[in-house]
Amino acid sequence: MLIATSNFRVLRRPFESAQYASADYTKRLHDHAVRLSMSAPGNPYDNAKAESFFKTLKKEEVNANTYSSIDEARRNIGAFLETTYNRQRLHSALAYKPPTEFEADLSIPRSD
Repeated sequence: MLIATSNFRVLRRPFESAQYASADYTKRLHDHAVRLSMSAPGNPYDNAKAESFFKTLKKEEVNANTYSSIDEARRNIGAFLETTYNRQRLHSALAYKPPTEFEADLSIPRSD
């Protein structure tokens, strides 16, 4: 499990699976102040954002390229996520801003 540092609260929404309810997993989340949120069984709408993300990843990176090795795939997908998806691609749910810009705007004190 990857635990990243951030100035913002983290919400973990796993897909339906018993492994995400295990004592070890939930303790690790709790230890890192990550709030666990489970979807209701049989409710596909809870995973809409994850489905949208994976559709974008497959269409814009994975299916658009041929990788010669697993390492190359990991590097290219990581680069896509870091540069294109997080820094360049506009997200409608984030006021048509890339995630890095949206997060930076949240950090700026308002002068109202």
